[in-house]
Order: sequence, then C-alpha cells, then structure tokens
Amino acid sequence: MNIIVCIKQVPDTTEIRINPETNTLVREGVESIINPFDLYAIEEGVRIKEKYGGTVSVISMGPPQVEDALRETISLGVDEAIHLCDRAFAGADTLATAYTLARGIEKKGDYNIIICGKQAIDGDTAQVGPGIAVQLDIPQITYVKKIEEIGEETIRVQRMTEEGYEIIEGDLPILLTVVKEINEPRLPSLKGKLKAKKAEIITWTAADISVDEQFIGLDGSPTQVVKIFSPPAREGGEIFQGEPAEMVDRLVAALEKQKFF
Repeated sequence: MNIIVCIKQVPDTTEIRINPETNTLVREGVESIINPFDLYAIEEGVRIKEKYGGTVSVISMGPPQVEDALRETISLGVDEAIHLCDRAFAGADTLATAYTLARGIEKKGDYNIIICGKQAIDGDTAQVGPGIAVQLDIPQITYVKKIEEIGEETIRVQRMTEEGYEIIEGDLPILLTVVKEINEPRLPSLKGKLKAKKAEIITWTAADISVDEQFIGLDGSPTQVVKIFSPPAREGGEIFQGEPAEMVDRLVAALEKQKFF
C-alpha cells in the first residue's frame, strides 16, 4: 500500500507578512511550520503503512525553506520526501497549486492513496486536495474522520458531516482529505530525527515534472488578489450589565434603534 501525503509549509500565525506589490504571502525568511491539519494526514499515512505495509512519500511545493518541513516529516515516519521548488511556482493560487502537485504526483507514480489535510490555515479554502483529485481524474472523499477498512481495490471510510458522519466506500487509487478527529499525531523519535538529518530530499523543478507554464505560478492563477488591507478599528459599542431580563430588554431596544428589526 503506497501512500502519498501532500503537505504545505505555512507562516506561523504571528509572522504573517504580505508582499504589497503582488498581494501574496511573503514566505522567504519568515518563521514557518507544517500546516497543522497536514500533521494528521502524515500520521494517518504512517499508520496505514504500519498496518498494511508499503511506503509513505510526502510531497510539497514551495521555496527552499520547505526542506525543513520535509525533514520533519521523515522524523515522523515518512520514507521519502519530494520538494517541488522553482521560482516559476511562486504566487500560485489553489488551482495552480493543485495542478503543480498533481504533475509531481504523476511523476512519482505508483500510489494507492493520496492524503491531504482538510485545509491550510493560511488560506482556509479546502480546495487544493479536491483540485488534485480532479487533475489526476481519481475519486475523492473529503473530511474523513476514520478509515474503517482498506481492501485490494476499495476503501471504506467515515466522512464527517455537521450532523454526524457518513460511511462511504471508494475505489483505489483515491484522494482523501482528513480532519483532526482522525488521530493524534505522534512526536518525532530520536531515531527519526537522526534519519531526517541524513535523508536526501528529492528536488524537482518545473522542467522535471513537465508542467505547462501557462498553468503555474502567479501568471497561471485565474484568481487574483486585488487589494489587501486591515479593517478599521471598531468604535463605540455598549456593554450590558445587570440582571438577565433587564439586559434582554436593553439589547432589544438597542437593536430596534439600529433598525435591525
């Protein structure tokens, strides 16, 4: 059972900076972490390998510093790490990112399951995982909270919904996006850390994965950010204190005054 996990290195939430010319995130020189939801994807991939055998490969697109994140995944039990690194990839939106990752996965080949975190904390779109499945023309199941069984040609999972969960069966190969309810990520072992230091990170450029340059990077992104700004500070407001019944009456009166109803 060969698993590919797609991860993203994201800026630490306290270190987010925006390039004023391109309106894209500044990643170079910024303290970054593995997207938290991707840690659950990594853990699930390793657990599948431990139960069914096979290998776990991680693939990520980004600047040179992404190598640090890829080495961290090896310390968590991943067998192979692939870095898609080329300045031509910079500024990609979700569609261009999904296209690029899909081309990297095609070059890697020999996979049964692709796992992604449900979304990235810097964009929160939850679009890249499904986009990869579309690019590869394989089935997908999103928001997976538990893998019940994996057979030779099929997989059965629990998909989380607002009301509970659905049990869905899909054909392999397949792409899954997972939620944090699926497992508890492990900490790196000493042996894993030593392995990560010595590991060779495979690096592929745009030419290596045979992309069509009109579909990658900022120029290949159909969605463009026109302007980024901080909202003005909120002013005024009123704090209600007192007995609950009294506060309800005052709140209703304030809403009527503002013509909410």
